[in-house]
Amino acid sequence: MFIDKNITASIVIYNENFKVLEKAMNSFLGSPLSKKLYIIDNSPSNVFKNKIQNDSVEYIYSDKNIGFGKGHNSILPKLTSENKYHLILNPDVSFDPEILEKLALKMEISESLSMIAPRVLNTNNELLHTARKYPSLFELIFRFLGVFKKFTTTGEYKNQNHKKSFSPDFVQGSFMLFKTEDLLRLNGFDNRFFMYMEDVDICKRIDQLGKKKLFYPKVEIIHTHRKGSSKSIKLFIIHISSIIKYFMKWGFNRA
Repeated sequence: MFIDKNITASIVIYNENFKVLEKAMNSFLGSPLSKKLYIIDNSPSNVFKNKIQNDSVEYIYSDKNIGFGKGHNSILPKLTSENKYHLILNPDVSFDPEILEKLALKMEISESLSMIAPRVLNTNNELLHTARKYPSLFELIFRFLGVFKKFTTTGEYKNQNHKKSFSPDFVQGSFMLFKTEDLLRLNGFDNRFFMYMEDVDICKRIDQLGKKKLFYPKVEIIHTHRKGSSKSIKLFIIHISSIIKYFMKWGFNRA
């Protein structure tokens, strides 16, 4: 069944490897759905401007690093009621283009469904636990320190059958397909989060809309999953800052 609906997507990049980005772009652009892709470039220079030549792609140079959430939010004014779905996509993700139509079909079934995400594998075809429960402060601290792993994995739905669909608290933001009308109602991501925790926050706000999120493992994607904050002091500090902002906003209870 073909869905005659427009789908848009946005990818925020910063000093990206172009070959990696190209895989993500081609994954989206290969879909038979009517589509438009926005590349928001937060890099120090616009070296990719002339490399991205496609009528279905709009390249936007930020001229400074405005962050992940704010980068995605920058194109929200360009979305209209004709854009049925909007995909938040990481530049280090690849997938079979046909999965977009399958995910859109699943979204059509339920009025209450606001966002859907697929099963995510790493480059070794191992499951990444991207569907998670809302975190506690201690869980995040222990995860950073690499201690008490039995405690830190409690939020990863390890006892859940990841071959069947379920509604998690949140999904990590490498691939989030929204109903555009709901994304616009939410005003996108909270700009206070430069990077990290914005995916948890927006899922909390989906709850406030009375809408649902769905982990849908019948389709899957590959994510390189670079774990930048564990390798960079600067990103580590940004991550800690976002965690503090998250708990100051929502309180310290997991729910």
